[in-house]
Amino acid sequence: MGINVVSLFSGGGGLDLGFVSEGYNVIWAIDNNRNAVETYKTNIGNHIICADINRMDISKIPHADVVIGGPPCQSFSLAGNRNVEDERGQLVWKYIHIIEQVKPKAFVFENVTGLLSAKNAQGEKIIELLKVAFKNIGYTIEQQVMNAADYGIPQRRKRVIIVGLKDKKFVFPKPTHSEDGIHLKRYVSVEEALGDLPEAIRDESGHVEYSMPPQNEYQRYVRRSVKVTEHFMPQMSELDEYIVSHVKPGGNYRDIPADVNSSRIKRLQRDGGHTTCYGRLSPDKPSYTINTYFNRPNVGCNIHYKADRLITVREALRLQSFPDDYVIVSSSKQGRNLIVGNAVPPMLAGVIAHELKHYIEEE
Repeated sequence: MGINVVSLFSGGGGLDLGFVSEGYNVIWAIDNNRNAVETYKTNIGNHIICADINRMDISKIPHADVVIGGPPCQSFSLAGNRNVEDERGQLVWKYIHIIEQVKPKAFVFENVTGLLSAKNAQGEKIIELLKVAFKNIGYTIEQQVMNAADYGIPQRRKRVIIVGLKDKKFVFPKPTHSEDGIHLKRYVSVEEALGDLPEAIRDESGHVEYSMPPQNEYQRYVRRSVKVTEHFMPQMSELDEYIVSHVKPGGNYRDIPADVNSSRIKRLQRDGGHTTCYGRLSPDKPSYTINTYFNRPNVGCNIHYKADRLITVREALRLQSFPDDYVIVSSSKQGRNLIVGNAVPPMLAGVIAHELKHYIEEE
């Protein structure tokens, strides 16, 4: 008998992959993005449905030991008001209603750190309303901001994790990695994560062979394939190519010559701020958060640490801890990027799943 899981707002299945890796059975999943659902089916299984969770009969969701997922973060400006007309504002409450319906032994709720400061129209903090709502349906909850880099993922990605249990308090796993590596392992760097990948190619549907054996523990973890897919060269304009060629490893827009024909860059150079903008990855540090626009130089730190180009989809997947046999099914480039940038790193999900298993098995 395994531990059965229901997955909500599943996307491409980052959370699910982590739970599956720890021996859980995901028996039912849902997302309203067709590309994400097709990708999920290809990599994890056909138990996912493509549907709007606001329009389905939640009594048809099967019983499970654990519910996982996090409503999209757009809802938090409205989530405290249960009568809002905007359906996105209802998603956080829909999650709670599903927990109440499914009655799992535990749930894992993931979201952006903005959740901690978000308020509704009445000025009430969303996180406090959530705590009360979960308590009212019988769960003891613990919350923590987890930084993926603290658990061996080569990315500084901070997310709020809430774990609910019946009559028990969840204790979050302690970090295994740190910046300085004193008493813990040192953070996994970008070069350690990507250094074995071959040159990027121009054919979006093509694949390439590995150029060398795995060089470290992280590369051995992700290399579950004999070929590299999704490793094609992102398109750049002539201006972007000029910009990228001037940014140093660990640098940003401040490295770009003053004669560049861009009012935005001139404004950034004058006013400062947005330090990851037009950023190039540092080879010896984790990346910053992989977002849904990693195919652009002006939205985050997305320039390859060594080559004069933006990171490939495969490199973004690597920095998110997806295995190399993970493939994306998408009708558009931005559809691909949404799947990658919105995902929970599977390795981080596995850390949570591993710890949660002790509590479930005690039941």
